[in-house]
Amino acid sequence: MSTAQELGYSDTPIIPGTPYHVHDGRRPQPRVVTPGTFSTQTAPGRPPSDAVVLFNGGSLDGWMGRNGPAQWQLQDGYMEVVPGTGNIRTRAEFGDCQLHLEWAEPTVIKGHGQGRGNSGVFLMGLYEIQVLDCYQNPTYPDGTTGAIYGQYPPLVNACRQPGEWQTYDIVWEAPRFEGERLLRPARVTVLQNGIVIHHAQELQGPTEHRKLAAYRPHPPVGPLELQDHGDLVRFRNIWYRPLRGYDQA
Repeated sequence: MSTAQELGYSDTPIIPGTPYHVHDGRRPQPRVVTPGTFSTQTAPGRPPSDAVVLFNGGSLDGWMGRNGPAQWQLQDGYMEVVPGTGNIRTRAEFGDCQLHLEWAEPTVIKGHGQGRGNSGVFLMGLYEIQVLDCYQNPTYPDGTTGAIYGQYPPLVNACRQPGEWQTYDIVWEAPRFEGERLLRPARVTVLQNGIVIHHAQELQGPTEHRKLAAYRPHPPVGPLELQDHGDLVRFRNIWYRPLRGYDQA
């Protein structure tokens, strides 16, 4: 077996902010993660080997409704909003993460603007990435599909047609507080259907409707929440990976 000395160098400069030399063989090796597989319209893909699965189509046991167990409909490997039952949220709570989820709009088109296929993905239960049917359906830009609701429109409209499965891949960095003071705002990168629609965007605060967002201290972790806005939106294949720093096992 190769030694650390054989793998690298110890006579090179120290990398600032670390105890390691440039090309240091003693530096911890990255963890091995087996990649997952891509989803298709007929079947969800397989999550990476280190993913925490929040919904795999088989059960809603990991989710809560407003007054107890989640009341959304479970069928054919997905869950569907049951209007009037309220938002649902995960029992699990997490902060910085890579999040993957898939969603589909109703095939029967009803309404327009915000009244067409409305739902939402709330990171930590507070920060919404909008879910809406904006395929040939304009609305106010900071409320369109993929918007950081009320703050930033997506860079592009990457919507598929109603009824087709769509993906959000989200890299989330939670805000940091020291007592009542905000040290660092939340930051998010979002890909919709493989297309970057937000890149390292700093948020102005938790989501508000018709008001400016503003930070208030909250715990470093929170649930994933999905919105019941009265439309029959479907979700499947939801998982996350906690984000860790360099040199961590």
